[in-house]
Amino acid sequence: MKIDIKKLKELIQLIDDSPSVSEIEIKEGEETIRLSCAVPTASHVAYTPAPIAAPSAPAVTNTTAPPAASSDDDSNPVPNGHAVKSPMVGNFYRSPSPGAPTYIEVGQQVSTGDTLCIIEAMKMMNHIEADKSGTVKAILVEDGSPVEFDQPLVIIE
Repeated sequence: MKIDIKKLKELIQLIDDSPSVSEIEIKEGEETIRLSCAVPTASHVAYTPAPIAAPSAPAVTNTTAPPAASSDDDSNPVPNGHAVKSPMVGNFYRSPSPGAPTYIEVGQQVSTGDTLCIIEAMKMMNHIEADKSGTVKAILVEDGSPVEFDQPLVIIE
């Protein structure tokens, strides 16, 4: 098996930069590479089939809540409150599989540790958890849309 060192370093960096990712497995043909790191907290990576992505859509939309009342600055579409941000680049999913109930809805109470959504990165399903208890004020990303690192996903008040 020939290992591409550059690709291996990129995978290691992905694990280091993403606190919710503690293991990555890559399969190319019959070859498999699995990287994992010890994490003091429990990892919540689910090994489920990837949901079918929706047709291309805008990366960030506010489809579930009205925009926050604005002052003089209309350039900030994110409502006030605590923003739960994406820890990685990937695809955003509101439910564990197509047709399944969503993890959260606007107005729902959540507790610290509750699953809010899934970010699929490199065929790995990464559960994104609430880091604060409160009420879901807005869901800022459309189901199936790509997200960037540090992009606001959900607003909790």
